Amino acid sequence: MADSSKEELLQLIKRFGAYITVKMSNLFSISFHNLDSRSVGAVAGLAVAIVFTWRLLRSPGRPQRRQPKRQSPTTSSSVVSTQSNSTLIPSGVCSSSEDLRAQNVIDEFFQPVKPTLGQIVRQKLSEGRKVTCRLLGVILEESAPDELQKQATVRSSVLEVLLEIAKFCDLYLMERVLDDESEQKVLAALENAGVFTSGGLVKDKVLFCSTENGRSSFVRQLEPDWHIDTNPEIVSQLARFIKYQLHVSPIRPERTAANVFSSPSLEQFFGCV
Repeated sequence: MADSSKEELLQLIKRFGAYITVKMSNLFSISFHNLDSRSVGAVAGLAVAIVFTWRLLRSPGRPQRRQPKRQSPTTSSSVVSTQSNSTLIPSGVCSSSEDLRAQNVIDEFFQPVKPTLGQIVRQKLSEGRKVTCRLLGVILEESAPDELQKQATVRSSVLEVLLEIAKFCDLYLMERVLDDESEQKVLAALENAGVFTSGGLVKDKVLFCSTENGRSSFVRQLEPDWHIDTNPEIVSQLARFIKYQLHVSPIRPERTAANVFSSPSLEQFFGCV
């Protein structure tokens, strides 16, 4: 459809050009001496018509003639764009490095903050506010009552955790001893370690008994949220009375109840080792 319309237009223009040619030959056969103002106007009009027709006749072929000329600007523009891209490479690299630095700053700003020991203690204890704890094998280096007759030594690795628990919880320490001298040695060791100066623990909360059942009775009377012990029998007896227990044992024991946890040491339970 488009090609047929273009051919009809070309034929019309050619016929119009032939008509103008005939008119021009008739006009130029007239003597210039006989021309009046009307004849001059007709000649001028025919000249304009000739110029207009000539432009129309050239217009279909113009895109084909100018097509090679249009390619050269495209090539030059591609060269310019290539050059511009090559000149922009350093700025791109610079911007990417700036983006990397900005991303690093953002990552450092939003990286997870390491929780404090106090936060870990509260989380591990499930917000429990009363804790009872055995001394031998947990707080003290000694593991048997007869060793306390000679000396009592506070484990340095557990001291930080112990003080944090004392700050957050109502803490009671207890142990079975064989004589009064053992009690004094234990109290002196705790005092020298600075346990009583932190303000969370006082001497009145250090309890002594002469039997293992006596320690179990202390725990049941105090009704703590957590009890920490090394004796598996005590842990088993208290499992149905105490909300949570921590069984401290170098060898991981078989779990006797869902509310009983185990760890090689108190500090390892709180991730301090």
